[in-house]
Amino acid sequence: MFVRDYMTRHPILVEPDASIVEVQGMMSENNIRHVPVVESGKRLAGLVTRQNLRISPMELASLNVWEITRRLSSLRVRDVMVRARDVITTTPDTPIEEAARVMVQRRIGCLPVVEDGIVMGIITEIDLLAQLTALLGAQVPGWRATVRVPDRAGEFAKITAAVASRGWGIDAAGSLPAPRQPGYWDVVIKISAATRDELISVLQQIEGQEILDVRATGP
Repeated sequence: MFVRDYMTRHPILVEPDASIVEVQGMMSENNIRHVPVVESGKRLAGLVTRQNLRISPMELASLNVWEITRRLSSLRVRDVMVRARDVITTTPDTPIEEAARVMVQRRIGCLPVVEDGIVMGIITEIDLLAQLTALLGAQVPGWRATVRVPDRAGEFAKITAAVASRGWGIDAAGSLPAPRQPGYWDVVIKISAATRDELISVLQQIEGQEILDVRATGP
């Protein structure tokens, strides 16, 4: 799972001399919040976001409506954008979880995808959330089970073996360290081939593991 597989290819791009009024309209029309700014050859020059386009009310307080109009129409992307040197980027070959880690750590909503200085795409928090829903089977109707297991080799294999023994497939799976309980992991699996009672019955037979939750999810 790499950035190149989940990024938006050929994103909307703007040039530094574009009017911010035009860019605001473009972002609203296309329901986007981040636009890479490029110079000739799609070379990254900066990044503009909806937040960048907000003008402080204090700047406009002393102006009349005509002066406000002139002020806004005179502003260009280069006046408000984050400069390329300050834009955090990623590459097409970056693992998707590394891109997500950077976005969380830096508290940013997107990463322009750049190769040799050229913008190849953009990946946003919406792209990452879409992959999370796919990873955990949100698009598949079935039973979502959360099981707490000890942090030791072979525990996930117990779950897969128990499920396979009934001839069921696992539609999705994921795991995370258990919150506030060191030494344990929470494993989430999605099963569509069983009933709730059948799934609980099978999981209950696995020694040393605790069923935390079983619920129906999916469209």
